[in-house]
Amino acid sequence: MGSLLDDYAVVGGILLATLALAGAMLGINAFMRPRVPAREKGITYESGVDPVGEGWAQSTIRYYVYAFLYVIFAVDAVFLFPWAVVLERLGLAGAIEMGIFLAIVLLGLLYAWRKGVLSWTR
Repeated sequence: MGSLLDDYAVVGGILLATLALAGAMLGINAFMRPRVPAREKGITYESGVDPVGEGWAQSTIRYYVYAFLYVIFAVDAVFLFPWAVVLERLGLAGAIEMGIFLAIVLLGLLYAWRKGVLSWTR
């Protein structure tokens, strides 16, 4: 039982050393950095254009859903490349499995299309 506690003591010591090192680095950084307060440092800066008006803008959920669908289909496309490389070794079973996978992806695409998600503006 003592050996088990020794292992935990080593892990605890490494954790404490890590926290102490991180705290020391942050403390030294806070102590050594220059402090030059200016009003311009607190304003929003975007591509060299001075901000005008409020910083809040409402965007519709449609853009997020469109981006989410893009990510999903991009990840699905990533699965096709390794499959294409080893297709000869997989044989007919691998081709059938990828056909089922692509059918499910196509079904999701058709569903999104029928729901009108793929139309950019309405």
